[in-house]
Amino acid sequence: MYYKRIIDQYLTEWAARESRKPILLRGARQVGKSSAVRNLGKQFKKYLEINLEMEPQYKAIFAPNLDVNRIVSQISAMSGIRIEEGNTLLFIDEIQGCPEAIMSLRFFKEKMPKLHVIAAGSLLEFALAELPTFGVGRIHSMFMYPMTFDEFLMANNEEMLLEVRKAASPQNPLPQPLHEKLVSLFRTYMLVGGMPECVSKWVNTHDYLLCQEIQDDLLVSYEDDFPKYKKKVDVNLLRNILRSAAVQATKKFAYSKVGDYKAAEVRNALNLLILAGLLIPVTHTSANGLPLGSEVDNSYRKILFFDCGLMLRLLGITMGDSTALTSQILTSTVADLVNKGTMAELVVGLELLHYMTPNLRHELYYWVRLSKNSLAEIDYLLPSNQTILPIEVKAGNQGGMKSLWTFMHDKHLSEAIRCSLENFGSFNYTDTEDANNIRHVNIIPLYAVSKIVSHN
Repeated sequence: MYYKRIIDQYLTEWAARESRKPILLRGARQVGKSSAVRNLGKQFKKYLEINLEMEPQYKAIFAPNLDVNRIVSQISAMSGIRIEEGNTLLFIDEIQGCPEAIMSLRFFKEKMPKLHVIAAGSLLEFALAELPTFGVGRIHSMFMYPMTFDEFLMANNEEMLLEVRKAASPQNPLPQPLHEKLVSLFRTYMLVGGMPECVSKWVNTHDYLLCQEIQDDLLVSYEDDFPKYKKKVDVNLLRNILRSAAVQATKKFAYSKVGDYKAAEVRNALNLLILAGLLIPVTHTSANGLPLGSEVDNSYRKILFFDCGLMLRLLGITMGDSTALTSQILTSTVADLVNKGTMAELVVGLELLHYMTPNLRHELYYWVRLSKNSLAEIDYLLPSNQTILPIEVKAGNQGGMKSLWTFMHDKHLSEAIRCSLENFGSFNYTDTEDANNIRHVNIIPLYAVSKIVSHN
C-alpha cells in the first residue's frame, strides 16, 4: 500500500507544467523514492520503469552517444512499450551505476521537452561527485527524506486529527484529550521512525518488535553499502562514525570519540556519510544577520542521524539494551524523555528539514556562545520575515530559558519559538536591560513542527 507523501504534490505540479526539466530524485536508500514515482505514474497513460541495477542490459543503450531520440527509441524497442511524449512517464531507477545515463538527462529538456523523465538511485551523490557538470541548469533535483510525523499520522488514518492540529495555534490551543492523543502518537513515531517499510509494518501489526526487525535489516543494508566506499575510506571507520553519531546526537561532534583515527580521516569519512544522506550536519553560526550561512564555523557541528527510529535502534544495539530505550520513550516522564534521550532535539531538527521545500538541499544551523565556561546555546535558527527566528527545544513547561533570553537580547530579536510537549501557547518576557522591550515566545508542540516551517 502506498502512503501519501508531501513530495507527491511537488511531483504532480512538475508533471502538469508545460515546460519542465528531467527530475533527479535524491535521498538515502529506502526512503520511498521509487514508490513516490510509481504513484505519480498512475496519472499517466503509460508508465515505463527501467532499473539499471536489476536490468543492466539497458546500460548498453546509453554507451554509444547521448542522442536521446535514439536512446528513447531503443528503450521502447527493448521494453516493448512505445514511449510517447506527453503520455509516458519514463522512470530510470538505480541510475548511479551508469554515468552515461546520468549525462544523458541534460539533453531531454532541449531534445524531447514534452517527455516526462525522472531518475533516481542509491548512493547517487557519489556518482554525481564524479560528474561535476552533469547537468547544471538542465536537470531539476528534488530531495526526499524519511516520512514526517504528519505523513505518519496520515498513514495511520489520522487525517481528521491532523486537520484539527493544523487548525490549532498558540492563540487557539487544542483540547487536552486531543493534545494527549497527539503526544502518544508522537512517542510511537519516535520509536518507529519514518522509514516507509517500518511505518507500514507498524500500521499493519502495531508490533514494535517486528518494526525493530525491519530496522535491523535496514541498518545492515546501509553497512553493506559501505564497501562501495572502499576505495575512498576504511569501511570500519564508516561503521564506527555511524554508531558514534548516534551516541553523540545533538552534541558537538567530537572526532576523538570515534576511535583511534586521525582527525582528517574521521572528517573525510564523516563527509561521505553526510553526502550519502545518512547523517545531517547542524552548523554553528554567529547569527549576526542573514543569510545564516555567511558566518558559520564548521569546526562546531552537531550531527543528526537521518531517522529517529533507526537511531534509537542503533543506540539499543550499541549500548546493549534496546528494551530499556523503548520503555523509556513509552512510559517515562516528558522531562526524562527529552533531557536524557535527546530525542526531542533530534526530531525537531529532522522535522524542520523534512518540511522545507524539496527543491533545494537545505542547511540547518544553531548558535552557541563560544566563550569559556559558557553554556548558552540555541538549538536551531531559521530565517523568517527578513530576520532570525530562534527555536529552543524544551521538556514540558519546566526548564530555564536563559539561553533564549540572552540570544534575543544580544541579537535584538522580538520573536522566538519554544518546542516542547506542551500544548500550544505563548508568553512574553520584558527585557528590563533593553528599554523594557517585549520578547514574545510562541509554544509549538513537538508534534506540530510543520507549522513552524509553513509560516516561513
